[in-house]
Amino acid sequence: MNIVVLAGGLSPERQVSLVSGTGICRALRNKGHQAVLVDMYLGIPAYSGREKEAFSAPEGLCEEISISAQAPDLEAVRRSRADQSARLFGPGVLEICSQADMVFLGLHGECGEDGRVQAAFDLLGIPYTGSGYLSSGMAMNKAVAKQMMERVGILTPPWRELIYEEKDIPRLTEELPVPCAVKIINGGSSLGVALPDTREQLAQALEDTLQYGGHVIVEKKLFGRDIAVGVLGERYLPPVEIIPCCGAYFDYAAKYQEGGSQEVCPAPVTKEQWHLMGEATLRLHRALGLTAYSRADFILDEEGRPWCLEINTLPGMTPASLLPKEAAAAGMDFDTLCQEILALSMEARGAGR
Repeated sequence: MNIVVLAGGLSPERQVSLVSGTGICRALRNKGHQAVLVDMYLGIPAYSGREKEAFSAPEGLCEEISISAQAPDLEAVRRSRADQSARLFGPGVLEICSQADMVFLGLHGECGEDGRVQAAFDLLGIPYTGSGYLSSGMAMNKAVAKQMMERVGILTPPWRELIYEEKDIPRLTEELPVPCAVKIINGGSSLGVALPDTREQLAQALEDTLQYGGHVIVEKKLFGRDIAVGVLGERYLPPVEIIPCCGAYFDYAAKYQEGGSQEVCPAPVTKEQWHLMGEATLRLHRALGLTAYSRADFILDEEGRPWCLEINTLPGMTPASLLPKEAAAAGMDFDTLCQEILALSMEARGAGR
C-alpha cells in the first residue's frame, strides 16, 4: 500500500509527533508498504518530485529527530515555512494525501487529535487511521470526556470547567480548592498542566495557563500511582505504571527524556485492578465511539480505586511511549502494532465509521 504518515503539525507536541511518525513510517516500510513521512505544517520541502513518486523515496523521507526537554518554539516553526501561508496544511500535503491508499495519523495534540484533520479528510474522501472527527473532538475536550466518564459510571476526580480572564484570577484563587490540578481544555503530553498545592501556586498556575487561551478544567488532586491502559480493537492491553525519576510529576521532560521516568509493564497491580481499569477504558472508548486504538490514564489511589483522568485518541508511538510497551507485554512488536492499527482503521473506514 502507498501510505502517508502525517506528523509534525503546529501543536506544542510537534516534536513528539515527528518522532512517532518516523517510527511508524519505518515500521510500515518493514511490513512491505511504500510509506512516506510528511510534515503536516511544513509539507515535504526537501522533495521536489511528483507526489505519486514520493512513496518510493529513499527511507520514506525519514530523518533522525529527537525530542528536546522543552516544547518547540511554534513561532520559529511558522517563520520557517516557505510560503508563509496561514493554512495548517503545508505545501503539497493534501495533494500527496489524496494519492495515498491510507493516511496514518502520527499527529498529537490539538493539531490532529481534535477532529479538524479528520473532518477535512472525510470531506475530501481521504482514508485515515484512528477515530473519526466527532469522537476525536469529544475525547480531546477534557470537559466533554469527563461528562462521558460520569455518564457511563467511570470514577473520575471531582472537577470544574472554567473560562476566565486575568481579572478573574484573584477571585478564583480564593474560591478554588487546593491542592488541585489545572489543565488546559485540549492539551496533551502534560503541556499546559499545573499541580498547585498552595493558593500562591494556584494563582501562578492560572496566570501561566492564560497563554493557552484561559479555558481549563480544575480537578481535585489525587495521590497514588500513575497507570495507563491501552485499547487495541476490542481488547484492552496490559497496564503500565509510570514512575517519574526526576521529580514527583510525570511532566513533558519526564515523558520523553531518557531516564526521565521508569515504566513498568505489566504494572504490579492485582488482576481485579487491571480488569477494572481495562473495562473502564474499553467502556469509555466505546461510549465516545473511538476507532482502532486509544489509551486512558488513571490514578490508582491508596485504597486501590482507579480514577480515570483522560483518554487519548492518538497516543504516542515514540520509543518512550506507553502503548508500544503495553503491546510488547502482550506479545506484539512495534511493527506489528502499526500494521494492526492500519488494518483496524481500514476496516472501520470501509464500514463508514
